[in-house]
Amino acid sequence: MEMDSQSKRRQSNSQEDLLDDEDRSLGCIGWTLVIFSAFVALLPCFWIISIFICPKVVKEYERAVIFRLGRIIDKKPKGPGIFFILPCTDSFVKVDMRTVSFDIPPQEVLTKDSVTVAVDGVVYFRVSDPIKSIANVSNADFATRLLASTTLRNMLGTKNLSEVLSDREAIAHGMQASLDEATDSWGIKVERVEIKDVKLPQQLQRAMAAEAEATREARAKVIAAEGEMNASRALKEASLVIAESPSGLQLRYLQTLTTIATEKNSTIIFPLPIDLMSQFMNRK
Repeated sequence: MEMDSQSKRRQSNSQEDLLDDEDRSLGCIGWTLVIFSAFVALLPCFWIISIFICPKVVKEYERAVIFRLGRIIDKKPKGPGIFFILPCTDSFVKVDMRTVSFDIPPQEVLTKDSVTVAVDGVVYFRVSDPIKSIANVSNADFATRLLASTTLRNMLGTKNLSEVLSDREAIAHGMQASLDEATDSWGIKVERVEIKDVKLPQQLQRAMAAEAEATREARAKVIAAEGEMNASRALKEASLVIAESPSGLQLRYLQTLTTIATEKNSTIIFPLPIDLMSQFMNRK
């Protein structure tokens, strides 16, 4: 099956090449005009004019698509550097090959869970095939901008609000693949797509802020309760250790006095043993 599909592709490609060759054939009248134009350009009396008309130069980041009597004469564009055209029969169009970026205007999108958000982004693309960008679409730049806006709306319409806020990278990659596939026939290569900002309604922002604040308070209460429980367990263990060694209580008392003295306080607290107080109570 794979061999059959490959053979069919080769046949289709060969047929397309034959059709392209037939389309590029100028015919008898066309070749007559081309020969006459070349003859006129080579005449000594027209050399000065030909020097200014025939040679053309394109920059390193540009390519030239040459039309001869309205037909593209070659499968590959000319440039960079110098090339020659025939007067009266040839014309050319310069195509910029550099990467172009543009901002996607904020789009009001209704998400899958019926929440309205405003999302904008940025797209980076370049011309990969100058001939396709000239012959297959009237304005490749403008068409790519419109397609990017539509693709952003369609892509976000299938996502929930939580996915839009957390999976921006996945949305950008999916949008890039969709744009790249759609603009391939235009000779456009979409290099990168980024989601810039997601704007939520103010009421929804307040609701989300209240929810986040309540969640934080609940976590704080749980943490405080866990701290009290751990502290009580530690105090219990400390009391058991002090009960086993009565001198440890005296050492702890002296350490407390030392701590109070370092703070320059004039008040000193002397704890009384509970056992001593219990003896007085028993006498009464």
